[in-house]
Amino acid sequence: MRQVFLLAIVMAILSACTQQPHIKRLDGSGVTPAEIDATVTRLMQAADVPGLGLAILNDGKIAYRKAYGVRDKESNLPLTTDTVMYAASFTKVAFGYLVMQLVDQGLLKLDRPVYEYLPKPLPDFPNYKDLAGDARYKKITTRMLLSHTAGFPNYRWLNNDHKLSINFEPGTRYAYSGEGILLLQLIVETVTQKPLETLMQEKVFQPFGMARTSMIWQKQFDDNYANGYDEYGRSWGPQRRLHANAAGSMQTTVLDFARFVQGVMQGQGLRKETRDQMLSPQIQILSKHEFPTLATETTDENRGIRLSYGLGWGLYWTPYGEACFKEGHDEAWRNYTVIFKESGIGIVIMTNSGNGEGIYKDLLESLLKNTFTPIEWEGFTPYAQLAPRPPVSLHHTVAVDSAILQKYAGQYGDAEGALTVRQESDHLSIQVNDWPKWDLFPDSQNHFFSHMGDYEFSFRVDSRGKATEMILHTRGVEIPYKRIESAKRP
Repeated sequence: MRQVFLLAIVMAILSACTQQPHIKRLDGSGVTPAEIDATVTRLMQAADVPGLGLAILNDGKIAYRKAYGVRDKESNLPLTTDTVMYAASFTKVAFGYLVMQLVDQGLLKLDRPVYEYLPKPLPDFPNYKDLAGDARYKKITTRMLLSHTAGFPNYRWLNNDHKLSINFEPGTRYAYSGEGILLLQLIVETVTQKPLETLMQEKVFQPFGMARTSMIWQKQFDDNYANGYDEYGRSWGPQRRLHANAAGSMQTTVLDFARFVQGVMQGQGLRKETRDQMLSPQIQILSKHEFPTLATETTDENRGIRLSYGLGWGLYWTPYGEACFKEGHDEAWRNYTVIFKESGIGIVIMTNSGNGEGIYKDLLESLLKNTFTPIEWEGFTPYAQLAPRPPVSLHHTVAVDSAILQKYAGQYGDAEGALTVRQESDHLSIQVNDWPKWDLFPDSQNHFFSHMGDYEFSFRVDSRGKATEMILHTRGVEIPYKRIESAKRP
């Protein structure tokens, strides 16, 4: 009998050891890896998401990490936790962490006007000449730039005149702005006398163990990177950025970014007071939606969760404590992270798909039991509630004389935000700054289309046949760009 009893105990121990561990959720319940896999796989298939990287944190540490689907649909290459993906605006919180380290070191002060750090007036810099007639730029501080309260548009090219503008009294309301982060990059590089890529490697990426992360494309990424795909499944390729951009050039992996989030939870490299200030509300958010950023419609819908913005992070409150979140959004990339300070529970979601946002709600509720996310404010419409996609426009390529194509080659916009058009044998290409270029194919002598997204371009010419303007046509909107100089032949 004693032997039978001992055998039963041994069998029970062995059974317990072979059971799948539970990942803790906010409400105290657990979810197994098998349940996570089933949920993620089902949602990816339903929403047509080709690849997804996932990490879940418990007690401030990475407790689960896994990649699903493919990084390249055409070659059926699997996504892995070491696959380099485009971080999009995840970049901003990593840059913000660097800024807070500089605050800790006394190199920056949160409430000192940033123009005072520069060797000449801000409007004397070419990128900021548009502010020459608006003295309010002298009120803008590092705190305002990190909390998106400086008054800038998200990007100047969204303005009708493509010029940078201050749209309200700095510090009085929230309006998400990549322009503000780019101004802060200028300040940081001026104060430290170092390029941003070097600073990020020294102060964030290397200390956090982010070996496959960079602000610019690295040759080492060529062995394992993801292509991005839009809502229709069209490939946009990778984002091979050549210049560091604090608002959105970072390349990373889901594992590396989870290491960053783990470091944030633990306050790695920051004084406790500095980390707490970073994750404390700086401005209440009353806007109806996050985008468009300068819309004036307000709402009380998010007062219950005390929606606000900290220094680089969005914030809201739940029965489980404070939540800190950040989105990363681009045409073919959708990323999201949220961390809960008190419990140390968090999640990182990275997708190579324009459909990725459609599964955030289900993932957050199923894997974390987080039902408090301001989904509507962030614009994350669940995939099952999306209106049917309009059909893809059909185009037929026609032959256009090489001399005509060369007349369209040039730069359009302005020196700070130029779109470069080049002749590529029998078609054109277009490139914004150092972003990856797109091929444009002619369906008439002056009208061109892209296979990547619903973007069409037409050209206006003068009486001599010289191109004077390029018009972008997208989703019912026309955006004109004046020609500014002739392009050199590639």
